[in-house]
Amino acid sequence: MSLSLDHIVIRVKYLEQTIADFETLGFIVQRGGTHADGATHNALIGLADGSYFELIAFLKDAPQHRWWDANDRTGDGFVDFALLPHSVAATIEAAQERGVRYEGPIDGGRLRPDGARLAWQIGKPLSPDLPFLCGDLTPRDLRVAPGDVRIHRNGVSGVSSLSVAVRDVRASVARYRALLGETLAVQEGHLAGYDVTFATLPLGNTTITLLAPARGEASADNHASSSPGNLAHDLREHLAQRGEGVFGVTLSTRSESFARALPLALTHRARIEIVSRK
Repeated sequence: MSLSLDHIVIRVKYLEQTIADFETLGFIVQRGGTHADGATHNALIGLADGSYFELIAFLKDAPQHRWWDANDRTGDGFVDFALLPHSVAATIEAAQERGVRYEGPIDGGRLRPDGARLAWQIGKPLSPDLPFLCGDLTPRDLRVAPGDVRIHRNGVSGVSSLSVAVRDVRASVARYRALLGETLAVQEGHLAGYDVTFATLPLGNTTITLLAPARGEASADNHASSSPGNLAHDLREHLAQRGEGVFGVTLSTRSESFARALPLALTHRARIEIVSRK
């Protein structure tokens, strides 16, 4: 069953400031409107490969919402990502037959600023290392606009790779196999010198990389493994503060001149890097 990357979610406290910051970084940002439950509103950054970033902020307290951040405990940053199925119901049924449970289909929607109403269904995983499902009931072009709004002055054309912080790579691989199919080609290994285990999984033109610290705690005799800026240290910190989920995103560009790591102050703590892919 074919699944592709649909979108990546960045939760923020102040949507208008976030829009301005991403525009400063060279992105075209589209205001998305208010969701059907009235709890959140969003803005979108559409990419030429068909995926997009969703910038989402809360309009009111919503402790029942899966992305609610009580007392601003974890703050801005990545909170989730979604895959696009042909049918949410069929994908959930197939995944459950292979041993992974999803809740749904659950109806959702949004009212755009121009008055257009969008409708979709989602599937919610019971394990936080997995993406949710988002399938359109109205045309997808209403949800993420095509055309020139996907052409950004920073040269970004699509999502090259997405990394996910997990606690146990092998356990997560088993769940991804159940979601994406038993024949999924997976490469597993250990990042020498980084105290990190990984697995890479193909998803269309995007690669998903699962990352986990090789040990539960940094060793006292290995200063590098606990120093700031070290990958294992950053993963442990992410898992402790935010739990399993999106750790970083690499965006592709055809021009080496655009390649750079974007400043966390402007991406609202979302690790985003632009890399040259010719």
